[in-house]
Formats: sequence, C-alpha cells, structure tokens
Amino acid sequence: MSTGTEQQIDMVVVGAGFAGLYMIYRARQRGLSVRCFEMGEGVGGTWYWNRYPGARVDIECVEYSYSFSRELEQEWDWSERYAGQPEIERYANHVADRFDLRRDIRFKTRVTEAVFDEISQRWRVCTDSGETLLARFCIMATGLISAPIEPRFEGLEGFAGEQYLTSRWPADEPNFEGKRVAVIGTGSSGIQVISEVAQRVGELFVLQRTPSYPIPLRNKPVEAGHARKMKAQYEELRRRQFNSFSGFTLVHSDLAPPPSQSALEVSEAERLAEYENRWASGGLSPYYAFTDSLLDMESNRTLAEFARQKIRERVDDPAIAKRLCPDYPILTRRLSPETNYLEVFNQSNVHLIDLHDEGIRHFTQNGIVVGEREIALDAVIFATGFDVMTGAMDRIDIRGRAGESLKTRWREELTSHLGMMTHGFPNLFWVNGPHSPFYNPILLAEFQCDFIADLIADLSDRREDVIEAKAEEERLYVQLTNDIGNSTLYPESDNYYMGDNIPGKPRATLFWFGGFPFYRKQCRLAREDWKGFEVG
Repeated sequence: MSTGTEQQIDMVVVGAGFAGLYMIYRARQRGLSVRCFEMGEGVGGTWYWNRYPGARVDIECVEYSYSFSRELEQEWDWSERYAGQPEIERYANHVADRFDLRRDIRFKTRVTEAVFDEISQRWRVCTDSGETLLARFCIMATGLISAPIEPRFEGLEGFAGEQYLTSRWPADEPNFEGKRVAVIGTGSSGIQVISEVAQRVGELFVLQRTPSYPIPLRNKPVEAGHARKMKAQYEELRRRQFNSFSGFTLVHSDLAPPPSQSALEVSEAERLAEYENRWASGGLSPYYAFTDSLLDMESNRTLAEFARQKIRERVDDPAIAKRLCPDYPILTRRLSPETNYLEVFNQSNVHLIDLHDEGIRHFTQNGIVVGEREIALDAVIFATGFDVMTGAMDRIDIRGRAGESLKTRWREELTSHLGMMTHGFPNLFWVNGPHSPFYNPILLAEFQCDFIADLIADLSDRREDVIEAKAEEERLYVQLTNDIGNSTLYPESDNYYMGDNIPGKPRATLFWFGGFPFYRKQCRLAREDWKGFEVG
C-alpha cells in the first residue's frame, strides 16, 4: 500500500546489462520516466561479472552486438572475431556513454522486492538502499545467466586456501604461479578458465562430473579489410539474423545459407566432409550442419561420434580421452567453444578427476578429499553454473495480484506468456526470461524491449492503465513451448535447458525451441485485437 511519500515513475528496470540498457533507451523514446537499478558498479551484466581468465563470447562479435543504431554499427571496431570479456565490457560502456544512459541508473543497488498494489495499480519497488518507488511498469532485465549457483560442500568454510567463483571474479587478478589449484566444473566457464589457468599453475586438478563437447573457437584478429566488408553487409546480415532460427548465421565469417538437408540424406563421405569443413571454420554457428541434428537420434549420433573422435585425436592418453568423451546426445547441453582446452590434459601438471569414480567427500583446512585421498590445495575455482532464466527473479520478492509470490508460482509450475509476462502479474515484463527463444541474446533483447515499448504505447492510446497475459492464452503458449521442446532431443539428457541443474526445480522446457520466426509470429498473433492480453 502506498503511503503517498514514494517517488512516482513510469518504469523501473532491474539490471543494466545489454537488455536493461536498451530498455532505458526505448523507454526514453516513448517519453517515459525510467529508473534502472544495477547490483554491480558498472554496466554490462554478464560481461561485468564474468571477468575470469579466458571469458569470451561464442557468437561472432559482428552478430553479437546491437542492431538498433546504424551509426553504432559503423563506428565500433571489434579487434577479434570472438571478443574477450574486457572488450565486450568496453562496448557496453561505450553504448551507455554514447546514448547517455547512466543518468537513469543507480549502481550498487539491489532490488529486494516488487509488489503490485491493486488500489493504485502500481508496482511498489524497494531496494537495499532504502529507496522505494511506485512504478507503472516493472521490467526484469535480470539476465539469462546471472544467478550463480553457490558452492555448497561439507567443510568448505574451514578451507584455508583461496576461493574463487568464475561468475564473481575479483577485479584484481589472482596470482596462481606455482600453486596447486583445483577447478570444479567443466561447463563453458570451467573450460575457458581451465585453458588459461593451466598455463600458470604449479599443478591443476580438474574435477569433472559431466564432460562437455568442446569445439574449437578458431578465434583471430579482425583484419581491416574484412571489417569494412562486414560493415558494408550489415543490413543484409541483420535481415538474415532476424529471419534465422537462432540469430547467428556466419560461416567462415561470411554470409552463408542455413542448412537444408538431413544428416541421413547424404553419404557418409559427404557428411564427414561437411563436419570437417565446419569444424575447421570454428565457433558455434557453423556446427549446425544439418536440419535434424537435434531432432533425430541417429542423425545426432553421427555428429556426436565425430566430436568424440576429435577428442581422441587431441588427447594423448586414451584413458583420459575416454573420460573426456560425453555419452549423451550432442547439442542437448551447451556446446563449449574453446582454444587448446583438450591439449591441457597432455600436460604433466594437469590431473583429471572423474567425480563418478571419485566423488567429492568434503573439504579440509588444507585441501579436498575425493574418494579415499586428500588433495592438498592452495586455491579452488568454482565453475558451478547458474540458475538459468528464473534464478535472478527468484531472488527478488515479486508479488502480483492478491499477494501471490512469483517464486512460489514457479516452484509449482513454470508459467509464462510469450517469454515476457505471466497472468496475475500486471504490467510486469521480463527480457531474456523463461520461455524466451533460444536466440542471440542481444538481438532478442532488442525485439522484446521493442515489443514491450509498443504494448505500452498501445495501452496509452487506448487510455488504459494495466495489461496482463490472458490465462488461457498463456496456458496454450506454455503447452506449445513444452510440445516443441519434447519433440527435440533436449529431454534425453540432464541439462539447464530443462532446469535439471537445480534440485527441486520442476522439469520443463525453459526455452522456446521453435525458432525465432515462429516465435515472432506468436507475438504478432497475440497483439492482433489484443488476443493474448487483458487490459483495463
């Protein structure tokens, strides 16, 4: 309930990553007053927090960038095909400065609760600094992978060595020279940090529960001539991105058509040649060579076995190579683009510990006990992943009509309409949140922020105050999302796409896997005659 003393504002945005920055920009364009709250001391979101050694984007930078400003596209020069964390953070800061976005951001401020007041029809938003605002609209730009899973191991509080979390890496780079270091976790972050830290330590112990499919990044500097060529092609590139399945389209850093054949429609020789060609090109986008790699198990096996053979070729010890080879369908867990990761295991100072053979029992003051042995350590690095999509919002007390808790709702069932809102929580939107497309995050943020801004403008034109998802339309969207997910191979492995990495999280499809064009159609249909929404 409002006391009448809280500041009134049109929109609160939570998070100053790439989505939050663009939402500020669009709110201003619509003439809305806006306030953004950011926990960190700077902009960039994921690229502010994840500053561990080796942190690097896995979509080519000419595509992993804003498309809303032609001038921005032309003036910014990327130094590498796949930029590292410092360069992407500089890009985020450049955007914030160029469009004067900082004046609407409160840094080092965490939103603790957002409660919908049914009398005033405003969101009462409270922060840990004691500030309270009443906002017409509340936008959760809290990030796809921004809620780290905190390490919980018996005895960890008594460990006397250094402790680091990849997702909260210190600004002052730790010194690992000559030290005995363990890395727990071999997902994308773990693979990147292992590749770098292995070159510095005295001994490195890699504790692996589930191996990843590592694929070569083939990173390289951007040549001036190539940069000019890509800038001249931006209009066509963006058209292809927005009409593509996942929002990244480049093959060999050039424009190329999407795959059109099943892996089983070509001969083995043709299939292997295509895999080899794409393997040589590097990165994520070339790896989707055929149309049915995520739909047909036999097609998937051809790709998985190709990737496993590459592991065997790069690792000298066959026993270690075997432990590094995944046994689940490829692509059903996140692929891990890397540089010389597998070669690390050819070093005499690097030791792979398979946690299926030797489980973690507990930490001691001087190290960690795995199986029946204690390993002395100077430092441990936790690359233990994230509570994807819902995690950051779950850490805020969000309450809609009749005081219903969003966290409680989602504990029972993940609900969402168009991956942006849910029934019972009027004027609350999220970006890159649950049931959003598996798509280029920056371009998806642009699309969803544009959609939200247009809905708000339409609402104003109708002289209405409140919009929320229709319960039945939301149910149909969730059902369609799950039906699409269940038609793929994602349910065939344990993965964060299905919420499996969080104990107790209901198993369901977290992402829209129907491709961006089909998603865009759902959004268009929902706006026709306000089919998907209740307004008042």
